[in-house]
Parts: sequence; C-alpha cells; structure tokens
Amino acid sequence: MTTKTTSAHTKFLAPRYWHIWLGTGLLWLLNRLPLSAQILLGRILGRFLHRFNRQRRHVTEVNVRLCFPELNREEQARLVRRIFENNGIGMFETAMAWWSPKRLFDDRIHFKGREHLDAALEQGKGVLLLGAHFSTLDLGGLLFSRFYPVDAMYRRHNNDLMEEIITRGRRRYFNQPIERSDIRSVIKALRKNHIIWYAPDQDFGRKQSVFARFFNVPAATITATSRLAKLNGSPILMLAQHRLPDGSYELELFPVVEGFPSGDDEADAQRINDELERAIRKDPSQYMWVHRRFKTQPDGKGRLYK
Repeated sequence: MTTKTTSAHTKFLAPRYWHIWLGTGLLWLLNRLPLSAQILLGRILGRFLHRFNRQRRHVTEVNVRLCFPELNREEQARLVRRIFENNGIGMFETAMAWWSPKRLFDDRIHFKGREHLDAALEQGKGVLLLGAHFSTLDLGGLLFSRFYPVDAMYRRHNNDLMEEIITRGRRRYFNQPIERSDIRSVIKALRKNHIIWYAPDQDFGRKQSVFARFFNVPAATITATSRLAKLNGSPILMLAQHRLPDGSYELELFPVVEGFPSGDDEADAQRINDELERAIRKDPSQYMWVHRRFKTQPDGKGRLYK
C-alpha cells in the first residue's frame, strides 16, 4: 500500500466519519440475518422514517399527488406509506447486494425479455441499458450480473468515505463503475460491446436539460441520453426490476427503443420518460419518490415542494 493510499484511508478515522462507520457496521451485522428477517426489519425501518422524516415524507406526498391524481387521498396516503416501507427494505437489499453470498438469489430471479438484449448485443455496438432509481437499485445490479456482465454510470457521492464504501460494494457485480463525466471510458466500453447501465431519471437542473412530461408532469430531463446513444450508434432499452410478493425478484427487459436518437431532443426526452414511466408503473411503490423529481419547473419558480 502506497503512502498516498495509507493517508487516504487514515483520514476516514476522523470523528466526522464515525457515524458512517457505525451505520455501515450495523447494516453489515444485520446482513448476517436470514433474508426474510432483513425484509421485515426494512419494512419496520421504512415505517419509522415515514413517521419521523417529515421532509422526505412531504416530498413523497407531493410527488404522489402530482403523479397519481386518479387516486383519492386515502389511496395516496397508503401509497406513500408503501413507498417508505420499500425504501426501508431497499437499504437492506443494498446490503444484500454488497455483502450477501450471490448464490442466495439464484433461485429467486425471474428474467423476462432477454431476447431483446441478446438481439441488441448482436449488433456489436454496445448497449445502453436504461435503469431507474428503484428501491431495489443495487440488488437489481447484482441479479442482472448473474446473467450478463455490465458496467454502470454513476454520480460520485459527495462524502469520500461513502464513495469508497459504495464503489467497493458495487465492484462485486459491475465490471467497472464509470463516473458520468468520464465519456472516454463510456466510448471505450461501448466499442468493446459492453452493456452500460444508465439512469436518466433525476432532476439535474436546466443545464443540458429539456422539459418532457413524466407521469404527465413537466420534468427537467437530461439530453445526455441522446448524446450517449450517438457515441457508437448503440441501441438502448429499458430494464425494470421489482421484488415480488413471494420474496423473489423480477427483471424485465423492454424492446429496443427504435429510431433513437431522432435528432429532436424534446421528442427523445419524452420517449425516455415514457419508457421509465412504463417500468415504474409495474409497482409504483418500489420507486424512489422521496427525491425532488420536479424541483426544476418551466416557470423557474420551483415552488412545488414548498
């Protein structure tokens, strides 16, 4: 180990990192429990967060009210509770992805639509695999990697220790995590016919975004998806992932988005949002509605969450 590496790891012993070590260590210990016990604890954690994390609950309530106006108030409240339960479970599923033996899940996976990905790979141009921020985010990566090698684009965490922990955990199932600004690595991977997982479902502001409807609500949608598809003429298709009631997991690949990119950024953004919405509607409670997806609005006022 070099002096530079030793110094980098020594800084993580500072008091400002202790709460992260404590939380991660507790999650690692709880990961020793049977899977069913972890799911139960996750559900309990989600109920606790629903009751006491008022800010995230408010954001979720706004999102649900905007995106599911067909539900009455009681149904919306019930969906918000389920979202928090699934996000709590998702924390334990992330721990499963990072530390549980991979073989535990081999008889718990239902994989649909593989023919779409196989046909895309036959083109030899690499594949952009559209993902979304499901509560099963990291575990879905582990399950998918049991069938196909995959790289993943991501945004670096603001906390250096969390970045180290997350990256180390994800190296179990991703060939290489690629920071989203590292376009050179993306091009190299696509030219080698790699699959690259990529999630364009967050609000990064007006810069390099256009407005497209997401659950019929105007949403700032990044145009990078079109640019990435142009890099090597790579086909693009959607991956949906969900936990089923019996404790197993379903992965479903949708058909390739034909004629993409079209040259019209707004039309392309709408097509991507339509793919995302189609996947999320399979079980809306397993999507991370706790994020401010609509914080950037066309009028520039951003008042939806106030």
